[in-house]
Amino acid sequence: MHTRRTHRRTRTGTGFALLAAAALLISGCSSGSSPSMASAAAGEAAAALAPLPRSTPTALTPYYEQKPAWRDCGVPGFQCATLKVPLDYAEPTAGDVRLALTRKKATGPGKRLGSLLVNPGGPGGSAVGYVQAYAGIGYPSDVRARYDMVAVDPRGVARSEPVECLDGPGMDAYTRTDITPDDAKETGALVASYKKFAEGCGADSPKLLRHVSTVEAARDMDIVRAALGDEKLNYVGASYGTFLGATYAGLFPDRAGRLVLDGAMDPSLPARRLNLEQTEGFDTAFTAFAEDCVRQSDCPLGGRGTAPEQVGKNLKTFFEKLDARPVPTGDADGRRLTESLATIGVIAAMYDEGAWQQLREALTAAMKENDGAGLLLLSDSYYERDANGDYSNLMFANAAVNCLDLPPAFDSPDEVRRALPAFEKASPVFGEGLAWASLNCAYWPVRATGEAQRIEAKGAAPIVVVGTTRDPATPYRWAEALAGQLSSARLLTYEGDGHTAYGRGSACIDSAINTYLLAGTPPKDGKRCS
Repeated sequence: MHTRRTHRRTRTGTGFALLAAAALLISGCSSGSSPSMASAAAGEAAAALAPLPRSTPTALTPYYEQKPAWRDCGVPGFQCATLKVPLDYAEPTAGDVRLALTRKKATGPGKRLGSLLVNPGGPGGSAVGYVQAYAGIGYPSDVRARYDMVAVDPRGVARSEPVECLDGPGMDAYTRTDITPDDAKETGALVASYKKFAEGCGADSPKLLRHVSTVEAARDMDIVRAALGDEKLNYVGASYGTFLGATYAGLFPDRAGRLVLDGAMDPSLPARRLNLEQTEGFDTAFTAFAEDCVRQSDCPLGGRGTAPEQVGKNLKTFFEKLDARPVPTGDADGRRLTESLATIGVIAAMYDEGAWQQLREALTAAMKENDGAGLLLLSDSYYERDANGDYSNLMFANAAVNCLDLPPAFDSPDEVRRALPAFEKASPVFGEGLAWASLNCAYWPVRATGEAQRIEAKGAAPIVVVGTTRDPATPYRWAEALAGQLSSARLLTYEGDGHTAYGRGSACIDSAINTYLLAGTPPKDGKRCS
């Protein structure tokens, strides 16, 4: 599953447009086995993440004493640097990973508050690209005046020794693979696709692939904090970035400063449960889209008064037609719009209600004019595929982190088939595809090292957890759950659509978060905005 931050911004070549860093799917989030899922469903509490000792181990001292050598990096107003972190924290002498950092210094006026680290999610979203394209120039001016805006690409991501798996043509084939197999032949093709993807990742990064976990990335952030000269980490994490930030707080509660966790994940759930609940989240978002669509004159899925259930059936029928006969797109590489690409295109637009008009137009063109270009564009945005047919490493890093953080959701196609009724109940439109998308980690070349854990961060300063009631990718219940686990959490709720809330148009949300970041005063627990 990948969960990335979204923004209403003009489409750019960097991919920070409709989907400027937030999503889920073909790389599928992993999950626990059936017994784990059963215990979670029965209410058995997951173990709590234990904090690390306050003292820095001697073997890590050289890493903590680094000073970044900042240099110009070709982006106006920004500097770049690299830092070393140990490949394996259990054996710090076994080699290094080089992390890429960027910063934009505080502009003033006002007293400088240190560094504000930001992460857009994923896992796999480039924090460096996100800060340079959006946060470093688009965050509120008062915040940018007082903080150095800083980002580090986590290990294995973008500029920080990126995991690579497939070339462009290989990814094109992967993204076209049918994720709603109808028979044994199609099931075999899907399994073969997952195996080829996994084998590519293993061949490219055999050592690094064992050390790209969220816990390791959180430990890296503490080295970054020390290198920046900050006593505590101030941080805004969106989507998967909330899991990274919460993990940091759990490991280093005494070093957690002002933390905003927007579009929160629930770290206590095994991944099959995560996938199922996210499927429900997409159904909630689709219902909101369907209700809006039929009120518009250009809705191709139904007229005014058509029930959301019927809108979903109409879309599902369209997907089934594509499964039998993909439609042209005019793509230079000859790609046609398949069911899998169309499904991703629709899901991509669920992240931001600002994309609903674009989705209506794309669906109209595909359904009525036999032109799949619009849906293919949405799908390419999701996958971060550029016009030259090259992909960012988003989906590679996404799988690498997810498959290491939790055991696989399903171990075999038979397990997926047994779970299909639950997923299709969660979402009649997307459930089948999302269930099969969760199979990928079954074939991963590296065994998972993590497990579902509660994060309490006892002793941490107040942490602001933000949830959106109709968030597709990180359902609101996850924000409630994380806020219930963190001992110092303040839950801030946005009653609305889309993925994440900060910087997306709510003056109430923005004011509460800005006050916290600038004055250290968190909102009252349970505050709601609309």
